[in-house]
Amino acid sequence: MREPFEIGGEHVVAGTRRTVDLPVSVLSDHTPVTMSAHVIHGRKPGPVMFVSAAIHGDEVIGVEIVRRLLRTAPLSRLNGTLIAVPIVNTFGFLNQSRYLPDRRDLNRVFPGVAHGSLAARLADIFMTEVVRRCHVGIDLHSAAVGRENLPQIRLTPGNVRLRALGEAFGAPVTLMSKTRDGSLRLEADKAGVDVLLYEAGEGLRFDEFAARAGVAGVLRVMERLGMIAHRGVPKRRGAPVLCEKSTWARAPSGGLLRTLKASGDWVEAGAVLGVISDPFGEREAEVVAEEAGIVIGRTNLPVVNEGDALFHIAAPKTEAMAEAAAEGFDAHHEGAPLFDEDEII
Repeated sequence: MREPFEIGGEHVVAGTRRTVDLPVSVLSDHTPVTMSAHVIHGRKPGPVMFVSAAIHGDEVIGVEIVRRLLRTAPLSRLNGTLIAVPIVNTFGFLNQSRYLPDRRDLNRVFPGVAHGSLAARLADIFMTEVVRRCHVGIDLHSAAVGRENLPQIRLTPGNVRLRALGEAFGAPVTLMSKTRDGSLRLEADKAGVDVLLYEAGEGLRFDEFAARAGVAGVLRVMERLGMIAHRGVPKRRGAPVLCEKSTWARAPSGGLLRTLKASGDWVEAGAVLGVISDPFGEREAEVVAEEAGIVIGRTNLPVVNEGDALFHIAAPKTEAMAEAAAEGFDAHHEGAPLFDEDEII
């Protein structure tokens, strides 16, 4: 029998699961705030992995992905240990805001300080109690409010192990993305913990495709790590499209945007992505793609200002990948599913 898993001063016995509340702070009205972590400690040894969501409080799709994940059958036969934290930023989640009450972005203050600002303390608790206890993690995000992202995995360049795990995840697109100062990915990497970043959907919205792709991807990563058996894990429908760079098409003028391309569309260089007009319809300006690629994100807001980022386009690494991407995403938009409907909870 394995030793119990210790977190927050509590012990989770092997072969059991428990939700542990990690104290964070007390609100001005004396209401306690905690970070709740659900721990599944398998009977057999294996990796320790975390899955986290709502580091930005308005990115709720990750919370739904964690909820579905914890109800899947393969987790009943877990090797190793899973720590699931559906809501890291409780303050932002309650206020439906990306930020904390002090207006700080939690994903810019890692690794945090035990006696620093509210954001720094929260980051320190998450790093100490969760991240540094793990070998690998998956951090779930969405686009901001008013934007949407095609399901995609973002990887730290040069990390071979992460590249393999990203391929196992099987999101439609894998994008190489540099880490930022103060981000969870950067500080986890310094601590020797590999972290996959999943981006999908829109802030304060549920997206069924994003949720299904997220649950399926997490399970496939756990299978690759030997944490769960193959049975009950959704099959991947083709290899992800690897992209090493991306660009934003910005608004050439302010006005009302009519979008002509959706997330997942393949576009050629020079393609018209949308048209911006003034309220009288007297002047119009086209939004044009500078390079060929896949639309992996876009705004959903029709009112735009000059310079606003409107369409996020990722360029496949090779011409062969570009051709496969064009065919694959056309098939998806024509109704061919990327995942079996009966394979995902």
